[in-house]
Amino acid sequence: MLQITMLDVASRLFGKPWMAQRAIAVPVATALLASVCGAPPARPVQKEVVVWKNLGEWSGRGNTQTESFVGLTGALRMHWRTKNEAPKGAGTFRLILHSAISGRVLQDAVDEKGPGEGTAYAADDPRVFYMSVESANLDWTFTVEEAIFGSSAEKPKEPH
Repeated sequence: MLQITMLDVASRLFGKPWMAQRAIAVPVATALLASVCGAPPARPVQKEVVVWKNLGEWSGRGNTQTESFVGLTGALRMHWRTKNEAPKGAGTFRLILHSAISGRVLQDAVDEKGPGEGTAYAADDPRVFYMSVESANLDWTFTVEEAIFGSSAEKPKEPH
């Protein structure tokens, strides 16, 4: 049985052994470079996200003032709900955002009559806040959340 190597074939084609070695080395080097120098891996795609962190929950009937809470971003969201109006047509609900340092009113977040629910937003400088409630003839609940801003990496799509 006759065995012929690539070097033998190249030597016969090119006539000189050094030409045969070059004939083999060039395709091997090209294949290696192509595998190493391919397209760079795809980078993860950055996606902007907002996460809401709960700063507190309160419920009651009548007027109250919450304890202070720290808002590190100043971007706040308040979910509120009122119910059990008695007597009918006499329910009021005001939710007011204050600076805990000076006590001054920063925003009247909610001013509603009767039962209902909703979401209010406030944007201010980062600081210590508190809420006050002025309410009559209703049960109420509300939460205060703070927006935390960031980004998340999405996995890159594989090339086809």
